[in-house]
Amino acid sequence: MIRILKQTLHNLTTDQRFSEILTGSVWALSARVAATALGLVASIIIARVYGAEVMGIVAVMQSFLMLVSIFTVLGTKTSLLRLIPEHLVKYSPTSAFKVYRKTQWIVITASVLTATLFLLAADFISDRIFSKPHLSSYFSMAAIFVVFKSLTELNTQAVRGLRLIKTFAIMQILPQGFNLLLLISIGLLLPTRDVPVYALLGGFAMTGILGWIIMDYSFRKRMYTDDPVQTMSIFDILSISFPMLMTATMTFVIGQTGVIMLGMFRSEAEVGYYAIAVKLATLTSFVLTAVNSMAGPKFSELFHSGKTDELFYVAKRSAKLIFWTTTPILLSLVIVGKPVLHIAFGPEFTVAYPALLLVVLGQFVNSISGATGLFMNMTGNQRVFRNIVFATAFANVGLNFMLIPSYGIHGAATAAMFSLMTWNIATLGYIKLKFGKTTGYFPKIA
Repeated sequence: MIRILKQTLHNLTTDQRFSEILTGSVWALSARVAATALGLVASIIIARVYGAEVMGIVAVMQSFLMLVSIFTVLGTKTSLLRLIPEHLVKYSPTSAFKVYRKTQWIVITASVLTATLFLLAADFISDRIFSKPHLSSYFSMAAIFVVFKSLTELNTQAVRGLRLIKTFAIMQILPQGFNLLLLISIGLLLPTRDVPVYALLGGFAMTGILGWIIMDYSFRKRMYTDDPVQTMSIFDILSISFPMLMTATMTFVIGQTGVIMLGMFRSEAEVGYYAIAVKLATLTSFVLTAVNSMAGPKFSELFHSGKTDELFYVAKRSAKLIFWTTTPILLSLVIVGKPVLHIAFGPEFTVAYPALLLVVLGQFVNSISGATGLFMNMTGNQRVFRNIVFATAFANVGLNFMLIPSYGIHGAATAAMFSLMTWNIATLGYIKLKFGKTTGYFPKIA
């Protein structure tokens, strides 16, 4: 395995046509590794110092913010990944900046309106939906920070559109870095169980503000007064973004319904166990994110240039890199997952091991499929992909609703595994039917 891995990585590093993506992926991957490590350290501190119940509360708040920010960002973080490079190539940096700025104000307006609504509905959400009235104050706090979470999401992806590789790497680390810093510093000053929630929200606030400053500086230093500008209306931006919004919404449903429904039907402690299992099983997500962060603009460029053969060449090489870097991680989790749960998080967390195995299996299928979703969005097939993900998300909700009341975290993990497999296999099938090729990779088979 080690010899094959070394040879594969050597072949990828000497491939000139893949060098741009590989170089960017190394930076992004390093950042994701650092961010994941910081996140795990924070999770260990919360689990050890504050317990599984607080870990569950933090997981619910994270899921809540992720859900709300999907609707406040309105799919623009993905559309900007396409629009910024397009305007830079066809028009000018000023044209790209005006699209970005208009998108930014759209997101801020949507965030303020949505936050106000959820602030007023905090009691209803905690009491009627989660049947946990004591969570009301946490939902109120989270609502206030929605705008910062939304700006964090938007600016992180906008940096990708500018191909600022090192800046994107830094942006990947900032939320977890600020979160850990605040967790330790506030924890030393305030002896309260709410410290992890304060740290989570404060991390998003600091990242959102700094991301705004970074984007303004990055654009303005390359803009000129005589730059040609192609104006885009709000309607034009949203017409591209809405299919991606639907996809992002359904992707969230697939990834977070387990946490939310466990919060509705089971104890906070069980939510905490499941959250840790998912966090470990999705360690490979930093590899997919790193590769995809560089592959997205390249997919769009090659497709719209009519270079279909080179597009699939790059897609296959990306999938190959993902496979050989994620498979060892997933195998390690299968072999030593239980001891890791026991040593790192405490004996009580070993009950999450069966759930961990189920989610790992789903992640393996996700890894060998390549950048299916990104490929669909960058090649004008976002509506088809939206439909696939929507159908999968609908099935996911149904499975969680049926399984969680009786089987708890194991039911949630089964639903997550099924959804990941279904989504990826269906998308691969569509790509194969339309193009005669796929984006997936498995040695000796695809």
